[in-house]
Amino acid sequence: MKSELGLRPIYLHKEIRAEGHLFITVLAYQAIQVLRRKLRGHGFNGSWSTLRRIFAGQLRVTATFKQKDGRTLHVRKTTTAEPQLRQLYEALGLSASPGHIQKLVI
Repeated sequence: MKSELGLRPIYLHKEIRAEGHLFITVLAYQAIQVLRRKLRGHGFNGSWSTLRRIFAGQLRVTATFKQKDGRTLHVRKTTTAEPQLRQLYEALGLSASPGHIQKLVI
């Protein structure tokens, strides 16, 4: 599972942490399989590593501006999805612009 998920080995010394890590790994693997199954229904047969590469092309970025009154404005926005990512979003019934623009003045 870890090789397909692209995770590095983690050595845990406490049993409860190992159980938690195993639970999260199995949960992530199941989520990936559901995602891939749904995309296969729309003609996409790529591997998880291909999906990761495509999804990694979209980011949430924060721009920070100093205002004249000394306060700082932080604007957080999602970048525009590339065409291949847009196709995946459409197949999954999701918005190509996850999140919304957030503004914070400090």
